[in-house]
Amino acid sequence: MAKSDKAGISMLSRRRLLFLGATGLVMVPGIRMALARAPTENRVVVVVLRGALDGLAAVPPYGDKDYAAQRGSLAFAPPGEAGGCLDLDGHFGLHPALSDLLPLWQARELAVIHAAATSYRDRSHFEGQDLLETGGTAHALADGWLNRALTAMPGDGRALGLAVGPATPLILRGPARTGSYEPQQIIAPASPDFLNRLADLYRSDPLFHRALAEGLQAQALTDEVMGNPGGKPLPGAQYLIAAAAGVGRLLADPRGPRVAVLEAPGWDTHVNQGLDKGVLAVALKGLGQSLAALKQALGPAWQRTTVIAVTEFGRTVAVNGTGGTDHGTGTIALLLGGKVAGGRVIADWPGLATGKLYQGRDLAPTFDLRAALKTLCRHQLEIDAATVENRIFPDSRHAAAQPGLLRA
Repeated sequence: MAKSDKAGISMLSRRRLLFLGATGLVMVPGIRMALARAPTENRVVVVVLRGALDGLAAVPPYGDKDYAAQRGSLAFAPPGEAGGCLDLDGHFGLHPALSDLLPLWQARELAVIHAAATSYRDRSHFEGQDLLETGGTAHALADGWLNRALTAMPGDGRALGLAVGPATPLILRGPARTGSYEPQQIIAPASPDFLNRLADLYRSDPLFHRALAEGLQAQALTDEVMGNPGGKPLPGAQYLIAAAAGVGRLLADPRGPRVAVLEAPGWDTHVNQGLDKGVLAVALKGLGQSLAALKQALGPAWQRTTVIAVTEFGRTVAVNGTGGTDHGTGTIALLLGGKVAGGRVIADWPGLATGKLYQGRDLAPTFDLRAALKTLCRHQLEIDAATVENRIFPDSRHAAAQPGLLRA
């Protein structure tokens, strides 16, 4: 082994390198996995849209009499007209960049929850994402609601949870369900050759050597499912599409995980947001293509899958002075999958008249997102109602699960 390799290894502690076998957590270049165990055949995918998606742009309420005046240069024309959005139901439309999702709507495998928000009413990304991922009403919870859901499920040896993104998200952080070790942050070096030499160095340590061997297998697995042999870096939009397709292939495997979290940053559109073109249109196009790729990769398993795409809060109704929108409140969530009772926009629509806006500037929230998240836990992951109410989403009884969101 080269001297530089030994020096690099000596700077890394065993605690930081790898404990895959004990904790069920893997981190390798480009993809992160957090594994748990459960007996379900249903699949759940949570897509976290970081940065605050403009729900009024993604699913414009073109039928609202105040929409065009309030949105100004960010207002779509009605469907069928030049610069028009795609029609959904005669009142709500779909951003043209999300056209890849229109077949799902037509197949009743896509539902939109509009005027939605968590319990958070301020406008900090950090705090908003914290409450979105912990499922709490205050910043008192240290673990993610999805981790609590996974730990509430009995195991049968099947890997269940998978996180894909730049870091293990808070939504999946929490106590390990396998082995006797505390969860670790695991960093796999980018070079498989480096890992091989590291395994040779620690061959005398059975536990550590076995963990490294499993890490090498995980490295190869991630390259394979991402369709990216050799682990070469991919641009943002291509990475999200490849990640979604890779996740779909893993979830489709009868021996694979059953829950996945995908993270998609880039929704903070303060400047040059654009309408049918611009930074938001580019991001929405990538999102639509990614969700379509996820469905294709899942194959028949799509029929037992529910996908929910959520964001920390919405954006202002009016355009700002730099052609964008600022932090707001109400927004949308997308619910997709073969298990979804789709083809509808679910909304207690508050209207866009100035007197109806939250604090005179935002879409007023009328749907608590925790109701949808509870529905996934209760009716997709099959967790008992008491556990969902008391342990996974405490202090939220007013936001009841809605089984009608999913097919029976």
